[in-house]
Amino acid sequence: MSDSRNGTAARRDPIERRGLRDEVYDRILEQLLRGEVEPGGRLSIDTVARELSVSPTPVREALVQLERTGLVTREALRGYRVAPPLGAEQLTELFVARLMLETTATTMAMRREGTLPDLLGRLDQAHEAHRVAGERLMEAMTEHGPDVTAAHEYFTRDYAFHAVFFEFAGNRYLEQMSTSLGALTHRLRQAVLSTETDVVDALREHEAVRDAARSGDPEATSAAMHRHIQQVAARSVSAANDARTEEK
Repeated sequence: MSDSRNGTAARRDPIERRGLRDEVYDRILEQLLRGEVEPGGRLSIDTVARELSVSPTPVREALVQLERTGLVTREALRGYRVAPPLGAEQLTELFVARLMLETTATTMAMRREGTLPDLLGRLDQAHEAHRVAGERLMEAMTEHGPDVTAAHEYFTRDYAFHAVFFEFAGNRYLEQMSTSLGALTHRLRQAVLSTETDVVDALREHEAVRDAARSGDPEATSAAMHRHIQQVAARSVSAANDARTEEK
């Protein structure tokens, strides 16, 4: 009986630890997306563990996960650091991958039997939340310039709009890949923040995607998403280049 109980506890421990690791991962990811640690900044396992009131083990495991996304890098004998900004070649590769992934997910989601009404409902909700966040960001920028909190909320809502298609595509592996690419894109765009023009353009492009989805045409919806990602890529690369020019 004792052995059986011990065996049950042993089986539970990895699950509990994995849950803690995921929670720590989310907390560190949020810090990175908010820009609380500058690119190149050191991420001390012991310091993060103290800040989150956890042991070093789940922090170490979370950082290993984050390294796979490209958001952090690990140097021998030096530990982890926030990854530097992406170069032009990396940006191009990132958006090519995102273009392929998102248009595929959009087509799959639109072609699934019997899910269109629910998809449209979720899409409307996501678009409205993104619109409200966009208005708040523009107000903040008008009043006192770039606002990290408002920008974080805006990009979170932006990502949620795209996530609807991945959820309804019904493919867990596509969804996992979107999380990794989405985090990279999210951090990139927050690093250069956003202009009012970018907000207006993105909302208009999302509206075009939503309107195409309402038509029930998978190809038209995928094409609208394709155009949107291309425009996001152009704006992001341009903003990143401008930011680098200002730093010189």
